[in-house]
Amino acid sequence: MDRSEEALFRLLEKGTSAVMVVREAEAQLQAAGFEELDYGKPWKLCERGKYYVICHDTSLFAFTIGEQAGTDDIRIAAAHTDFPCLRVKPCPDVNAGGYSQINVEVYGGAILNTWLDRPLSISGRVALAGEDVLHPELRVISVEQTLGVIPNLAIHMNRDVNKGIELNKQTDLLPILGLASQGQEQPFLRFLAKELEKEPEDILDYELWVYCQEKPRYAGMDREFILSPRLDNLTSVQALLTAVTENSRKKGINVIALFDHEEVGSRTKQGAGSMLLTNLLQRILACFGKSPAQWGECLYNAFLLSVDVAHGLHPNKMGRMDITNKPVLGKGLCIKEASSQSYATDCEAAAVIEQICRKEKIPYQKFVNRSDLQGGGTLGAVASSFLPVKTVDVGIPLLAMHSAVETMGSRDMKSLTDLAGAYFRI
Repeated sequence: MDRSEEALFRLLEKGTSAVMVVREAEAQLQAAGFEELDYGKPWKLCERGKYYVICHDTSLFAFTIGEQAGTDDIRIAAAHTDFPCLRVKPCPDVNAGGYSQINVEVYGGAILNTWLDRPLSISGRVALAGEDVLHPELRVISVEQTLGVIPNLAIHMNRDVNKGIELNKQTDLLPILGLASQGQEQPFLRFLAKELEKEPEDILDYELWVYCQEKPRYAGMDREFILSPRLDNLTSVQALLTAVTENSRKKGINVIALFDHEEVGSRTKQGAGSMLLTNLLQRILACFGKSPAQWGECLYNAFLLSVDVAHGLHPNKMGRMDITNKPVLGKGLCIKEASSQSYATDCEAAAVIEQICRKEKIPYQKFVNRSDLQGGGTLGAVASSFLPVKTVDVGIPLLAMHSAVETMGSRDMKSLTDLAGAYFRI
């Protein structure tokens, strides 16, 4: 197993929710000697320093300072910590026909039928009552026990199932967590309280996510593929973590930004549509003597690498791909372009990344959507609207993007990691 793949497998297994992705990222940064900063306190930075800051538990920034920190050379790479899944609603317990279920809503653009018949569990944050009413106790939880399943309806009861069935997000996606016991109220909340060693009345609120427990694994006759939940976008998160911890430059500043809420539009306090990134960069520049009048000059000359997955050519649906741009799994990362600017790439910025790839012999491909199909967007377009810098969208190609289990080419992780590393080194 390649080192980049080994690190990816570990993150895929541990990153069961955005908060758990940040926890694992923090562990990697601490192991590499990075120092934690607090957004709510003054910063004192030094040349050749390595730092990170966590925002609202689910977003994280990490940066390194070169020996000549006063230069205008700022390089940023961004990815996102969230992924399509199911979120547990308040008052979650449902008793239906002798089964204990929980009430959930869909988060992001999930392919709903892929969540049926999968082993499921719970991950996220819980807010508990504490002595200080303005500061509740926050606990992180990721349950390793398989808690539930959303079973399909047998074909004998639905003879048209193979003709395509639309799932209702409210009635068809409630996971079964157990058999209802007579007289027992709020079984899920009681289970959650027991896991936290608290009483049910101590639980004030939570951000809990139903996650797919399938393990990452190789597939293919020569192990050409990796199958796993959460490839979108933990492939990018891991590539950036490896890049920032293993590469440095004498001049300038390297920054990674791991945002939450990309799958629901990014326009939140810890999303790419906030002022977090701009504020972070301004605070760094202020620590090295740059005045507010100079911030605009420094930031305008920065570069942003937006790292998120791309669509690979599907052999059974080849007509869904553009007629001349057809990235294949295993052939390298993709540079993503769109005239609508849903991908923020322009030709000058793309040329920079292509020259890095050519210099380092990194395989790459181009991705553009079919002209008659609307593709998704990335955080690059959102972040660059707040930070108007040269931006390129890149990422590894996937099959079944937004499925409970996605497919990637096993060799592509190395190409993305190599690009991110070279970007922070050259």
